[in-house]
Amino acid sequence: MQGSANQRERSNQRTVLSIDAMGGDKGPEPIVAGMSASAKKNKDLHFILHGPTEQLEPLVKRRNVLQGRCEIRHAQAAVSMTDKPSQVARHGKDTSMWSAIESVRNGEAEVCVSCGNTGALMALSMIRLRKLPGVNRPAIAVLWPSRNEVGFNIMLDVGADVRADANDLMQYALMGVSYARNGLEIKTPRVGLLNVGTEEHKGRPELHEAHGLISQFEARGEYSFVGFVEGSDIPRDKADVIVTDGFTGNVALKTGEGTASLIADLLKQAFDYSQFSRLSKFLAMTSLQRFRKRIDPRRVNGGVFLGLNGTVVKSHGSADETGVSAAIGLAVRLVKSDFSQKIAARVASVHPITQDAEQNSLRGTE
Repeated sequence: MQGSANQRERSNQRTVLSIDAMGGDKGPEPIVAGMSASAKKNKDLHFILHGPTEQLEPLVKRRNVLQGRCEIRHAQAAVSMTDKPSQVARHGKDTSMWSAIESVRNGEAEVCVSCGNTGALMALSMIRLRKLPGVNRPAIAVLWPSRNEVGFNIMLDVGADVRADANDLMQYALMGVSYARNGLEIKTPRVGLLNVGTEEHKGRPELHEAHGLISQFEARGEYSFVGFVEGSDIPRDKADVIVTDGFTGNVALKTGEGTASLIADLLKQAFDYSQFSRLSKFLAMTSLQRFRKRIDPRRVNGGVFLGLNGTVVKSHGSADETGVSAAIGLAVRLVKSDFSQKIAARVASVHPITQDAEQNSLRGTE
């Protein structure tokens, strides 16, 4: 990637993130607030903030911690949630999203963070950053609260592409393993392939083919393949990396977010039902706050685009200060682990195997 040598040299001194200020549903205020919260935790953190200068300057000036650590890069237009990715790809050069990705492409920043339109962000990222050699389809990976030791599992893909053949799923597994090892510090990640059941005879043909590929590369890839897993295994301590196609993953993700919100609402209703229940709420306040923090999706906000020549973190569109700060924190951890270089090496190592599998599949159809 252009500027990668300069990028690594700068990262030894400070971490520079490129932030799309205009992508969120709530405007730039919570984004600048999240930057401020992150800057207080990390003195080596600097930002390039993209959006209209006249809107961003007053917000940045109110945050003393950002003075001298935030460069505003003017971009007049913004990508809306209703804009089509193809339209943005053709006419989006003056948008804050395009400008934010360009800073990573040019080596000015290590990671791009955006709350914007997921489809447009992926399209622009693929166009400007390009895919890693050997990657057919990039994936979006998210952290899922679970019962394992680190408290989270990784699931991918959750919406980059609704399609995925066996080779794609194999690449997702390798990228997920690299994320688990470098982002969660799991030495030997456990990989599970999401299916409608754990029995080997269940599922679509491409899942069975992917099962063979992932199993074949297990020793060389330094991970443990646990085989097929079900939806109920996603939050359990069975696998550290859950591999699936983007359609299934996105449905599971939105279902999980909705369920967590429902549980929080039902608990609130239950504890507000009567004077006695409100007293119980007061007595259990410490435990309830711990529980609320544990299931709060804002604290694990940030989907990572995997398979690109550069790192992009997608924050939730409705993210507040806490959510934006969590996405920035994730970006910082990825920079410090040299994530982009390691994932490129891991994908390259499996490329010959997937090529052979694809050739064998083509010969089988002749």
